[in-house]
Amino acid sequence: MLQAQQAPGQQHPQAPAPQPLAAHGPGKDAGTMMLQAQQAPGQQHQPQYQAQAQAPQQPAPPHPQQAYAGGPGGYVSPIPVRPTHLGHALASEWTKIRSVRSTIWTLGVMLLLIVGIGLLASLAAGSDREMDPLLGVGFVGVLLGSLCVITLGVLSISSEYGTGMIRTTLTASPSRIRLLTAKALVFFTLALVLTTVATTLVALLDSAMLNGPAPTTDQWLRATLGAGLYVALLGLLALAVGALLRHSAGAISTMMGVVLLPMLLALFLQGESLKDVQRALIEYSVPSALAALYDIPFLSTGPSGWTPVGILAGVTAVVLGGAYAALMRRDV
Repeated sequence: MLQAQQAPGQQHPQAPAPQPLAAHGPGKDAGTMMLQAQQAPGQQHQPQYQAQAQAPQQPAPPHPQQAYAGGPGGYVSPIPVRPTHLGHALASEWTKIRSVRSTIWTLGVMLLLIVGIGLLASLAAGSDREMDPLLGVGFVGVLLGSLCVITLGVLSISSEYGTGMIRTTLTASPSRIRLLTAKALVFFTLALVLTTVATTLVALLDSAMLNGPAPTTDQWLRATLGAGLYVALLGLLALAVGALLRHSAGAISTMMGVVLLPMLLALFLQGESLKDVQRALIEYSVPSALAALYDIPFLSTGPSGWTPVGILAGVTAVVLGGAYAALMRRDV
């Protein structure tokens, strides 16, 4: 049976309704297309695509390490990078100073000299002999032990120049002020703690084994904390000299001359016209200053009490300031 021809623009009763088809797969942002099944007479079927506008994408946040990569487009290391500070330098210097054998040997010998000689002196004096001041017996051991601390102070920085390790250190810690500050703090703290512990032990042995007037609180502090502070400052001065000279043997020889040479020179200056020079050399020498802390000064006119510690602190501050200036101006 022939069906009657329908008027143009009228939809065939059996023609399927237009259905939306996915253009790019499912998803809320995917576009859709509508296939128009009914076209005007004589016109080819041409699918029409109606794409839904996608939301503009937000730019990706910059990589956390982009600031260290030289700006946008620079290389970004997969290794985490973070800015360094003084705490990192202190941790590095503490690792270095406790992991080298020179620290164990020098500080071990220092403890042996201070405690061993102090104990032997107490045993030699005996309890029958009265000692005044009672704590003065520990002076000789502290004087000899200070030479070990001086050696370690020089080696803590000059050894890095000798081996070339200073280049690696400055690469990891470019701030030279921070580097020298970390070295000074770590060394000074270690020397102060160990020396004070040793002098305190000797003071306790002397008070228990010897006979004499009981020391005052100030005498206790000067024979323990004062002696430890003086020896630690000597070591810090040696570190500053090592930073200035950058040579282990030269810096150690210089510090030995500072400690021993004034007293040796004074022994040979016997002329009447040189009496004032001789007296000054003896009064301000390192052995006389240490003896003054134990109330046994070589001369009664020299510094006494805590004055030797203040003098050495001032000298150390000046030399350490010169070490900072030299480290900033010189190349490695």
